[in-house]
Formats: sequence, C-alpha cells, structure tokens
Amino acid sequence: MSATEPSAAQIRELIDRMEIDELHGRYIYALDWFDADTVADTFAEDGVLHWAGGVIEGREEIRTKVGEMRTYFAKFDEVDAPTRPARLRHFVTNKLFRIDGDSAETLAFWFELNNDNRLRWPYLGAYGHYSDEIVRTPEGWRFKRRTIFNEMMEERKGPATNPAW
Repeated sequence: MSATEPSAAQIRELIDRMEIDELHGRYIYALDWFDADTVADTFAEDGVLHWAGGVIEGREEIRTKVGEMRTYFAKFDEVDAPTRPARLRHFVTNKLFRIDGDSAETLAFWFELNNDNRLRWPYLGAYGHYSDEIVRTPEGWRFKRRTIFNEMMEERKGPATNPAW
C-alpha cells in the first residue's frame, strides 16, 4: 500500500462520518416536516432528547412530543397571509465528529429560518448548537442523547467556553 492510499480504518471512519452526517440530515428534514415517526427513528430505543421542551426519554415519548409540534405550529397558518403558508427550516453547519468504534460524539451549530409573519418574510428565528452522543445499532447510527442548546434562551444557552474537544 502506498502512502497516499487510505487504510481500512480510515475508510471505515469516512463511511461512519457520512452515515452520521445523514442521520443529522434525516432528523432535520423530519423535524421541519413534523414527521414524528422519522424523528423518533433517528433515536436509539432508549434515546434521550434534551431540548427547550424539557427532557424526553425513549422513542415513543419522542414520537408523541414531536407529533404535538404540528398542532402548535398550525396556529401560524391562521395568520392572514394570502401568499403562502408559514415554514420553519433548520440548518446545521460546522460539524465535528469524534468516533470511537460503535459510539460517537458530534457537535454542530444550527440556526432556524422562519416566516410566520403576515408577509411571510423570512427571518432568523433562533440559533444554537447540538451536542450529541450517537451509537451504532443494528438499524445504523442513532442518537443516544441529543442536547439542543438554544443560545437565544438564557436557560438553554450552553457552556461559556468552547465545547469543542
């Protein structure tokens, strides 16, 4: 093997990173479409979601709470906006991965664009960062614990120092 060819371990890590990156993407798309089943499926059976709504434990409870989001956000469709419905879209960036066998940690920044106003003009609704514990399961990589820091909320702003390793 030449010095430019990746090792089997390096290839495995790249594949793991790609699969974990896709897990992040599946979660975000499902969240923004209020697809509670898919959001719940991104978690291990005993996964934990720590978000602005509190701490939710287990896939079924995650499914229930995310399902309730659809009802909450439906009220914004009632705003007199003749042009288009309200949309909430999350974006994830600056991802860091630390993979160790069948477990991983990730950090990432997130921000949310919203348009729940009468003219449906987009604005930055919130921002923060994720801190995740991820495990490899028979179903693939899943969140063991996802902690969402909403840096616009005093009680959810997170650490004062750089959380990166």
